[in-house]
Amino acid sequence: MSTKVLLVTPPFTQLNTPYPATCYLKGFLNAKGVETDQCDLSVELFNVLFTKKNIKRIFNEVKNQKDIQLPLIWEQREDYINKVDTVIGFLKKHETTTAYQILHDSYLPKSHRFEKLEDDLSWAFGNLGILDKAKHYATLFVEELGDFIKANVDEFFSFTRYAERIASSASSFNELNEYLSYETTLIEEELLKLLAQKIEHYSPNLVCFTIPFPGNLFSALRCGQYLKEYYPSIKIAFGGGYCNTELRSLTDVRVFNFVDYITLDDGEAPLLKLIEHLDGKIPEKELERTFLIRNNKVVYQNKTPNTIFHHKNLPAPSYNGLKHDLYLSFLDVMNPMHRLWSDGRWNKLTISHGCYWKQCSFCDVTLDYIGNYENTTAEDLVNKIESIISETGTSGFHFVDEAAPPKMLRALANKLIERKVYITWWTNIRFEKTFTSELCELLAKSGCIAVTGGLEVASDRLLEKMKKGVDIGQVARVTSAFADANIMVHAYLMYGFPTETDQETIDSLEVVRQLFGNGCIHSAFWHQFTTTAHSPIGKNPEEFEIKITGPKFEGFAENDLTHEDPKGACHTDYTAGLNLALNNYLNGLGLEDELQEWFEFQIDSVSLPEDLISSALEN
Repeated sequence: MSTKVLLVTPPFTQLNTPYPATCYLKGFLNAKGVETDQCDLSVELFNVLFTKKNIKRIFNEVKNQKDIQLPLIWEQREDYINKVDTVIGFLKKHETTTAYQILHDSYLPKSHRFEKLEDDLSWAFGNLGILDKAKHYATLFVEELGDFIKANVDEFFSFTRYAERIASSASSFNELNEYLSYETTLIEEELLKLLAQKIEHYSPNLVCFTIPFPGNLFSALRCGQYLKEYYPSIKIAFGGGYCNTELRSLTDVRVFNFVDYITLDDGEAPLLKLIEHLDGKIPEKELERTFLIRNNKVVYQNKTPNTIFHHKNLPAPSYNGLKHDLYLSFLDVMNPMHRLWSDGRWNKLTISHGCYWKQCSFCDVTLDYIGNYENTTAEDLVNKIESIISETGTSGFHFVDEAAPPKMLRALANKLIERKVYITWWTNIRFEKTFTSELCELLAKSGCIAVTGGLEVASDRLLEKMKKGVDIGQVARVTSAFADANIMVHAYLMYGFPTETDQETIDSLEVVRQLFGNGCIHSAFWHQFTTTAHSPIGKNPEEFEIKITGPKFEGFAENDLTHEDPKGACHTDYTAGLNLALNNYLNGLGLEDELQEWFEFQIDSVSLPEDLISSALEN
């Protein structure tokens, strides 16, 4: 009997658009003649939970608790129960008539998140209109219910990451194993009901879970636990970004109480070999990049040379089988660039595999998803774009490259224009000099509305140390070129890079202020540097003058590392001030204020000229 495959995205990932991993694998397996179905349990579970029936169950679950958290929500529970179906329906369809209803002062119950709203939202919404304002109110309503669930029913609950805390940096499997021994929560019960429905409907022999993030791991393990008990003949496989980065040194046998196989890196070849093995065509020793149990020990079975499916030869992802009408558009932040992550439907497609630069010292350049760069042709990309549009009816695309190559973007833009394929798209880039004003205008003409890129620490010394391949002046000119072409620019910012001083942190913030002030960037996000086990810094910490301090590897996950930075500043002191400044800059506020305004302690004076960015633009 031929293996029948079910590909599953477990809760929780994005709720506005499908996570693409199962779509890529379904397109590939279909082309190989393997019967393959897919489902997104993330969005399906959300749609089951946020109904009148189940919100009522959630409130009934806590009615006998002595200390109910968020009592204002509890007091208005009838309104939340009776209006949840209307709100969820609006977030799917955005009907103007419902928007008027939602915005009526007496319609929605209001608790802690509404209390934080400004009395007048015109500064945030301007002329964007009634639909956006209603979408924001509806999002706050849903988030308040989510807060109530997390505080009173299921401590693991989150809209984009479930039980992330116990999966992040889980060097030991102990805590995960303990929580998996507990009774299921109401949320998990509904998840397992959905899973059982899928099993009965599709009758798969092999169920494959993609685990892109730590917040997908626990629910995947819960599903595996359920399948082992009630469908013991079904084989279970895990793969995806979390496995590829965290589980490369796996030795703990206990995880295989919940799964049979864990594959690494691109899933096409390992999964095809696994199917051939389950079909009796090849022996177990011919599996590739696959962890399994043999004689009660974890074995990494990897027949070499590996089977290679080049990026240019892969078929288009297939979105068939996903319930497109269940996805919702949220508006949780006002910044137009941030909205792209949670608002609207985006087909996700990769222009190139890996990163053409692959030198940044903080990045996982030793792993396949970064280090193995493969390209394709513009003709092939546009063919895939047209195929996806025909399946989904959606012409918005997020190209999810590590760094989209400028040469390929130029070819893609020209091909889209030549073939009169009209899409709206955005992607991640490096701020390199190849992005001239002429190229940016071409990209805009082809449908590009936004780019994201890593500015990281805005210090030329540190940019060189991290092998970023750009300097501040170049970043200013490139971002300005995009902005002039009416393409929004989002910058990823980093603080706490090894040996970064107090002075460099403040100067970096000053560069960010000037970039906003000169209209070069429209959005940004700070994150504190973390050493990862697979980066050049993690592998050679002494070269970057830091000392790795943990965690001790105990057989399960290994990725995020802690370190001491004797030459650097006390980086956590700056977290609140950097974020406060950035939140103001995002809204066009405080750009003329002294940087000291954002900090509760005395900071260094800026050592950079006030016209650093404007001078770079003039030159």
